Amino acid sequence: MIGQIKINSSRKKIYEKMGYWGDKTLLDYWNVSVKDYADREFVVDDRGYRYTYKEIDEKAGAIASYFIKVGIEPGDVISFQIPVWSEFVLIVVACMKVGAVINPIGMCYDEKEVVYLLNLTESKIFICPTLYHKTDYEKSIISAKKYIKSLSNVVLLDNLKTKKSENVTLKEILSTYTTLADEVKVNSNDVAAVLFTSGTTGHTKGVMLTHNNIIFSERYFNRELSLTKDDVMFMPAPLNHATGFHHGIIAPMFIGAKVILQSRFKSKEAIELMNAEKCTYSMGSTPFIYDILNDMENEGLRLNSLKFYLCGGAPVPGNMVRRAYEYGVKLCEVYGSTESVPHAFVRLDETLELMGSTSGRPVEGVEVRIVDENRQDVFPGTVGEEVSRGPNVFVGYINNKKATDKVLDDEGWFYSGDLCVGDEDGNIKIVGRKKDMIIRGGENLNPNIIGSYIVECPMIQDQAVIGMPDERLGERICAYVVLKSEQRSLTLKKLLKYLKQKRIPKRYWPERLEIIGEIPRTDSGKVKKNLLREDLKLRMHKEELVCENRNLGQGDLKRL
Repeated sequence: MIGQIKINSSRKKIYEKMGYWGDKTLLDYWNVSVKDYADREFVVDDRGYRYTYKEIDEKAGAIASYFIKVGIEPGDVISFQIPVWSEFVLIVVACMKVGAVINPIGMCYDEKEVVYLLNLTESKIFICPTLYHKTDYEKSIISAKKYIKSLSNVVLLDNLKTKKSENVTLKEILSTYTTLADEVKVNSNDVAAVLFTSGTTGHTKGVMLTHNNIIFSERYFNRELSLTKDDVMFMPAPLNHATGFHHGIIAPMFIGAKVILQSRFKSKEAIELMNAEKCTYSMGSTPFIYDILNDMENEGLRLNSLKFYLCGGAPVPGNMVRRAYEYGVKLCEVYGSTESVPHAFVRLDETLELMGSTSGRPVEGVEVRIVDENRQDVFPGTVGEEVSRGPNVFVGYINNKKATDKVLDDEGWFYSGDLCVGDEDGNIKIVGRKKDMIIRGGENLNPNIIGSYIVECPMIQDQAVIGMPDERLGERICAYVVLKSEQRSLTLKKLLKYLKQKRIPKRYWPERLEIIGEIPRTDSGKVKKNLLREDLKLRMHKEELVCENRNLGQGDLKRL
């Protein structure tokens, strides 16, 4: 069962008075959509499955009957580790029908991590495929089950491999159970979902979101973008985080729209799928649209119906906005987090005018402040921490009061840890994470700015910039880069020559260059800088050993 949640009583009254929060739950909204749009398609995936609202409702009802049969009660947590498949949506709706807490888990989490997460949430049921992308999830959960005290049942999706255990499969449930007769009612301020943070720092926390949190976010998301039942969303991002869950499933559900799922993102296939299904908009991190734009340019392809792409997870460079517009796509930056679901974005009619210079303005009902280290407001144009408060803001980390109180104060303000700059018009520009800032000789250097200069080098495909420990200056700049396929090598000297030619200020020049095959990222596209820091630590340690063995100094090492 879900533990203590944190809601400011005075804010609750204000949100109810303003109509931001109400008595309806996600299930209430779902039932209205099924009634109004029964025969309209809701979910289509790239494996050939197509479901109307009515078909999803019937199948989810059968799964809900199974949940009740095995003892699921309102507030119990149901966890599932499912790819971007239509079955993901079936499980979400089934959870709504029995008042269970929806807890999707990223496919990237291994057995040890799953044990930790399921114990953290005290999950009662776990659902996963038998096999996916060379990983035997069935074997993993069977091995892990004895370490998870709360877990009573395991359900398998045997799409890609026949099951080996006695655990029930989703197909068996669908063929055995009939639609749930009486749905379970819960309160709109109960926790509806627990979404895990992306884990870029290596500390995963379970973000608790109520029905009202999610309903407000998606009602106003749809309204701000003028979305209707005739819109078709293309969703290539994982459905377990805020982008896929909120905007890929819940937002279309509210208005009778359709969502197209791509199980594993491949840009050429994505373009074909969007054209075939007449997709009108999409959302994801910058790598998705970067690859799509490159393939359109290199292969002479077009997006025939896509009107706009919402881009989150990292700042969007102006040249990317311009490139997208040349292909008829408005590229708009979106800002938010799992704790404060995307609450600021560039409006469609301001895309070209702002040209990547801002992360946008908050939606109605959401307040944003920019504060200093003492949590005092700063003047426009001054860098500070982004803080938000509104009906969308989470109600705490599950079973982690200490972490909750650190970032969510008693007045409802969420301290994001993101650094940004505001202007007189209410726009904010995210410039980095507080903990990611490189402090060299007392000067704060923004790795995002440095990275934006480096990635313009014609030899570089991708990049990430981190701080490198230094005895004298505290930190220096280290750049990790991925070269374009046709490039064989790149030296730091050549990179610095390029930056000098482009007249990039010398303080932004990297002092170390590491070439790797791929930048490690979370499912949502954020760079896992903790992994890069560990890698750099190992590399530097090996160099120290070489120096000791050869009795060399660092300056001598560079000449080896």
